[in-house]
Amino acid sequence: MLFISCGRFTLAALSPGRRRLVILISGRGSNMQALVQACRQEDWPADVSAVIASRPDAPGLQWAREAGIPTASVHHRDYAGREAFDTALAQEIDRHRPDYIILAGFMRVLTPGFVNRYTGRLVNIHPSLLPAFPGLHTHGQALATGVQVHGCTVHFVTPLLDHGPIIAQACVPVLPGDTPEILAERVLGMEHRVFPAAVRWLAEDRVSLTADHRVQVQGDPVRLYMWSGGDTAAR
Repeated sequence: MLFISCGRFTLAALSPGRRRLVILISGRGSNMQALVQACRQEDWPADVSAVIASRPDAPGLQWAREAGIPTASVHHRDYAGREAFDTALAQEIDRHRPDYIILAGFMRVLTPGFVNRYTGRLVNIHPSLLPAFPGLHTHGQALATGVQVHGCTVHFVTPLLDHGPIIAQACVPVLPGDTPEILAERVLGMEHRVFPAAVRWLAEDRVSLTADHRVQVQGDPVRLYMWSGGDTAAR
């Protein structure tokens, strides 16, 4: 595997062939399920090689096992600190020789050493329109500040939390009467659309970076998904 350097950020340049994806989760893994289903139904040039959870009781592990995907858990409580946990997690990931590591609701802050180990191969989805509302409780933050538009962002992971080159985003309106829970469900529906689209572009080797650290996608697909009312249909 080669790496293309663009200043402070390095993007993986992959050899031809099917991509190997490792997905990290912490809970039910609804985004993981959306990725697996899209990968299989749309016949991506990729395979989900493993699903790894930060909790042994994560419900998503059972779903993955039933889907025939190898699973593992690396429980953060079994380790003395973040560095020890990240070392064990990296060892488990590397057993599966992934091209990309996909964070799909993985609720652990990763150390800079871990992030740099997988530079250009580590991809996250965050439930806000970054750079707005990094961190936790994004839907409550959105309501508290009175924004009229909210959403989610698929991005490459860098050592700076919830930053990094943006691959795609999806928008939803903030509606009268919204609670954090209602808004979260509206956003989640769009996550299930935009995340598979972005990971498919990666699997197809269509993603590159400009010199000023912006993402380009070959073919210029729509990279901003818009909620159109009713359910979660995107234009």
